[in-house]
Amino acid sequence: MKSLATLGNELYSGRTSIPFIARRRIWYTIAAVVIAVSAILVVRPGLNPGIDFKGGTEVTVTGVPSPSEGPANDVLSAQGLSASSAVTTMGSSSVRVQTNELSKAASDSLSAALAQAYGVDAANVSATTIGPTWSSDVTGKAVRGLVIFFLLVGALIWAYFRTWKMAAAALLALTHDIIITVGVYAASRFEVTPATIIGVLTILGYSLYDTVVVFDKIRENTEAFEAQTRSTYAELANLAVNQTFIRSINTSVVGVLPVASLLVVGAFILGAGTLRDIALTLFIGMIAGTLSSVFLATPLLVDMRSRERGVREQAERVAVARGRRLEQAADDDEREALAAAPAASPLVPGHHLGVSAQPKNLAKRRRRS
Repeated sequence: MKSLATLGNELYSGRTSIPFIARRRIWYTIAAVVIAVSAILVVRPGLNPGIDFKGGTEVTVTGVPSPSEGPANDVLSAQGLSASSAVTTMGSSSVRVQTNELSKAASDSLSAALAQAYGVDAANVSATTIGPTWSSDVTGKAVRGLVIFFLLVGALIWAYFRTWKMAAAALLALTHDIIITVGVYAASRFEVTPATIIGVLTILGYSLYDTVVVFDKIRENTEAFEAQTRSTYAELANLAVNQTFIRSINTSVVGVLPVASLLVVGAFILGAGTLRDIALTLFIGMIAGTLSSVFLATPLLVDMRSRERGVREQAERVAVARGRRLEQAADDDEREALAAAPAASPLVPGHHLGVSAQPKNLAKRRRRS
């Protein structure tokens, strides 16, 4: 079995090639199915917005020896608030109660009842009320932040690569990452909090970084590609993905492992809180971002570029040149070598271009003519 280092070297040199571009319809189908499932989850059961986005009253009880949801549920039932409330244990000594917006008197009554139910001092109970105006303002700012991020990212990629098609492909991949992350968040029933928005913006930056690395390699491989008849644009783009594939995996693993640790600590040890909210977003988003940069961004770019006249004409010249080289092959061994040669590989000084590209023996050439 090949080691990861050996596989990486073979992928970079072109001796081994994974057909990312040739099988792009498979990746598109898988992405479409996953996006559809995520969209359904967003509708039903739907997102679970936190108090910062929907408004309401939050009461936190600290210093509880053995926190459980039972006493809080009993208090809420006694005060007629069960239908609109949620109780969550936080860590090893806290309980959080969220309900609809309450008046000052109702909030004080609920706090006093919770303190008595859990046997703690009144100082250990804190209540916070967030009105609808503030929560709608937070929602609006989150949406504006996301829109501004997309606009700035699109403009930056357009300016850096000097083509809008790379910007469009990158933004489509980012949209894929957002939809999947939101769908998983809806399925998990985790609350959507400001920490969730921070996590979304963070994973967008992570996914963008991975995509830009691949695109930068594509630009390097396809520089003046129209002047040669050895490889098409799609083949050179596929080589770029292969060359960065191991790096993408390594970067993803290094990033996901500590985030997975944060998720375990936040969800199962400390309970609900900011750490859990941001960790789930990062965990799903990092994985989706890595996959989209490899399986979606580059295939989308190739599809957009393949409609260009120059790219089509260059692909036709490559096909004609390959057919000519096969016809000029001296024997079956040379034809087999040409057929087995990689469609695209790095061009370096002294690089072997194949048997047909080497000087022919003059006597053999005369006999053939």
